[in-house]
Amino acid sequence: MCSIAGFYDPSANFLARQSEFEHILNQMSQVQAHRGPDDSGHVLCAQCGLSHTRLSIIDLQNGRQPMTRSQNDYLYHIVYNGEIYNLKKLRQALFEQDVIPRTSSDTEVILLSYLTFGPEFVKQLDGIFAFAIYDEQHKILTLYRDSFGIKPLFYTIQNGTIIFSSEIKGLFCFPNVHAKLDKNGFNELFGLGPARTPGNGVLHNIHELKPGTCMTCTSLGYTATTYYQLSSRPHQDSYEDTIEKTNFLITDAIKRQMISDVPICTFLSGGVDSSLVSAVCAQELQKENQQLTTYSFDFTDNEKYFQANTFQPSMDRPFVDKMVAFLHSDHHYLVCDNRVQADKLTESVDAHDLPCMADVDSSLLYFCGEVSKNHKVVLTGECADEVFGGYPWFHKETFLTCDTFPWTPDLSPRKKLLNKELLLEINMDEYVKHAYETAIQEIPILPGENETEISRRRIGYLNIRFFMQTLLNRMDRTSMHSGLEARVPFADRALVDYVFNIPWEMKAKDGVVKNVLRQAARTLLPDEILFRKKSPYPKTYHPYYEQLLTARLKEKLAQPDCPLLPLLDLPAVTQFLESPKDYGAPWYGQLMAGPQMIAYLLQVEYFLRKYKVEIII
Repeated sequence: MCSIAGFYDPSANFLARQSEFEHILNQMSQVQAHRGPDDSGHVLCAQCGLSHTRLSIIDLQNGRQPMTRSQNDYLYHIVYNGEIYNLKKLRQALFEQDVIPRTSSDTEVILLSYLTFGPEFVKQLDGIFAFAIYDEQHKILTLYRDSFGIKPLFYTIQNGTIIFSSEIKGLFCFPNVHAKLDKNGFNELFGLGPARTPGNGVLHNIHELKPGTCMTCTSLGYTATTYYQLSSRPHQDSYEDTIEKTNFLITDAIKRQMISDVPICTFLSGGVDSSLVSAVCAQELQKENQQLTTYSFDFTDNEKYFQANTFQPSMDRPFVDKMVAFLHSDHHYLVCDNRVQADKLTESVDAHDLPCMADVDSSLLYFCGEVSKNHKVVLTGECADEVFGGYPWFHKETFLTCDTFPWTPDLSPRKKLLNKELLLEINMDEYVKHAYETAIQEIPILPGENETEISRRRIGYLNIRFFMQTLLNRMDRTSMHSGLEARVPFADRALVDYVFNIPWEMKAKDGVVKNVLRQAARTLLPDEILFRKKSPYPKTYHPYYEQLLTARLKEKLAQPDCPLLPLLDLPAVTQFLESPKDYGAPWYGQLMAGPQMIAYLLQVEYFLRKYKVEIII
């Protein structure tokens, strides 16, 4: 896994100031070196510059980038971040055209496929990726992003120059690109955050290439084209055939994503999702007399302070122990200290260049850093709940009929802490309503579906396009910040395409949450794991953590130059800080309750201060 960055202007001549623009490319690489600590490189042409940092996973010796190949004496360059899982099939397609790659690198296969089959070859790619290809002959830059946005790609356009980067920080290396926040940005930050509208980079004039999209840049302008989107179709398979096909799609996705020239590991929480991924990986490795390494996460003294609630009914440790014994894995129990979790809130912002999922993010950042000391590739159970309908909002009538994003059904916990004049200025309710209504208009409804089925299809779509994207962002930034490549088999395109159209009476047959997934895993997991009630990513319940956050936010607010002061209703915030926190009433998703609101405000404060964000309301 890697980072990419660059710039393009069809009317420029960057070579006339070669040293200046090569320095910019080097800076773009340096600020993203954590994503690819093994190597870096750049190429500068008259109208385009490309930079790259590399984390070596496939073809360790011959995969250097930028990679250049020629056709008819013209040069074509690529920078690529990702992993392609159907490499053998793509390579065979090239052989059939008498095109022989020089290396075993997936980067070369992508570039040669572009040259052989044209820009729409991307539809044949099975994997996670963001890449840029520059055609020197026609002076065309094309940017691509994978179907579900597992790999990031941000861009901005400044005076006719397009600047792009895996992370926002890379954009700031280009002259006159600065952090600004307008009304829309405030609504993204406080109304939708830590989620984002697809394509929105929060900061003014900063965008993210949407998942399943390619953007072609020429002297005539910039054109974005959707090459993949979820589609609604009638489900024709019987229940038994559905279980069998789901089993195949899941196990096939996991096996394909095990491809690596370095050892892999898995995250193991003792829940059905991560346990299933780990079980398949363990079986495959055992065929080669290898042992799977697994990691689980917890927090200091959680066995003492854990509070069971609707969203988090049980601790993970007993179930992890059962799975370790079942898998015979080389297991590592990782524990995060409360102070470390609080300290890494700012580093999480560094990783995202934006406020994120507060301590849900900072703790994973810590855990990934520990895992990266021994591994470069990890497979996770992320995304199964979005795909198979594991969240409460799939099952409760109040969520089905709330006419807004079900993970944020009530904006009042956010609004009551904000300055009333700011709220009047940004019109948060209208912004969120518009974002929701725009999103549900994208969902194709099947003839004959009743209102409940339509609501569930909407929620399924919103989960994949909004909520899942937030978790994928979290997984990418927290892992890549330490040079760890995280793979998510449940976000496999073939699997998601199929499961999206399985009717609810099959998905949750007999009232069993994620029934199809559980039945598909019957031969792979013990029943006590298979039918464990869902419990999400763990969080700390230690009272010291909340006390620590409260003290830190009070300290920030006491500073006269604190950038939060004009944005908050200080009496309301003071009252909130002094009130007991409800750990079971989240304001975002399942995990972000009272303490996480404090942590999020601390992240916003750091974000505004570090990036010297200019307010342009």
